Amino acid sequence: MRVLTRLKQRKRLAVVLLLGVSLVVSLFLASAFGAVTISFIEVMKMALNKAFMFDFPSTWRAVDETIIFQIRLPRVIGGAMVGAALATAGVLFQGLLRNPLADPYIIGTSAGAGLGATIAMILPVNLAFLRFGVVPAAAFCGALVTVILVYNLARIGGKTPIISMLLAGFVVSALLYAIINFLISMSEKFDLNVHSVYSFLFGHISVTGWGQLAIIAPLVVGGIVAARFFAFHLNAFSLGEEGAAHLGIEVERDKVLILALGSLLTAAAVSISGLVGFVGLVVPHAVRLSLGPDNRLLLPASALAGAAFLVIADLLARTLLAPVEIPVGVITAIVGAPFFIYLLRRTRREYAF
Repeated sequence: MRVLTRLKQRKRLAVVLLLGVSLVVSLFLASAFGAVTISFIEVMKMALNKAFMFDFPSTWRAVDETIIFQIRLPRVIGGAMVGAALATAGVLFQGLLRNPLADPYIIGTSAGAGLGATIAMILPVNLAFLRFGVVPAAAFCGALVTVILVYNLARIGGKTPIISMLLAGFVVSALLYAIINFLISMSEKFDLNVHSVYSFLFGHISVTGWGQLAIIAPLVVGGIVAARFFAFHLNAFSLGEEGAAHLGIEVERDKVLILALGSLLTAAAVSISGLVGFVGLVVPHAVRLSLGPDNRLLLPASALAGAAFLVIADLLARTLLAPVEIPVGVITAIVGAPFFIYLLRRTRREYAF
């Protein structure tokens, strides 16, 4: 029995290490390819030189280094943060709601962010706050305000039943999407750039420099680290609220904290990517099928897998039909759905949640 347990632990550790290596490789690949292709080896040498780990002679043009560090790498790292944030939020919501179909947008964050961004595009202002324009700031605020609204609507007698939260999220989302569609239909009157709205709704990694990442990184990295401390609580929630309470979990308090943490991660991701679907749904599923349902391992593994997945998806979005850029949300659905179906069929066993 001990031998089998050790073998399982080694297998799981190997999978996590493989995910980490995959993320690093995907970062370099995505940095190398684009409108101007730069050698993969040269990108690695540039990065190692910048990190003061080596001093390779410059065999590349100065403009190539500018392209990598000022244009391409901020977007690539931003994509990795978005993927990690959405995948982690997906694990949090699936564990909290005990619903394998839950994703980061299930309680209205997508609708709130979409409405906030749409209204910001209508307003005749062009302000910048902490190096963010009005649209990402409005999307972030819209997502958080919607979650607060849904939570308060679902709260009954000091408690927040899961079913009430799901229903409130569905109703509020439907209402907000109706408002978005109304604004789009009145685009000429409101002087609304419909292309920009659709670009946001279907996902587009929009990072213009390191300043934005300096604001988003603490939120995402801090959120992922904080999520790891809720791993035991999420495992307890799989027993139901009564079972979790018997294990000493303060159910209502932890609901609020997990909900707030998942919503913050989602809002941070949305502010620089728009609504990228499928990542928070398919990545936790795929990792759970590979490593099992233990959230202590599922949370960090999903963050790594989500980051690598979205980096590659964004690379495909930029290069498949260049110079036309495909919405990254389209790529995540087209690539993610068949892969998940294949993985689910390959296991040929009952799904464990």
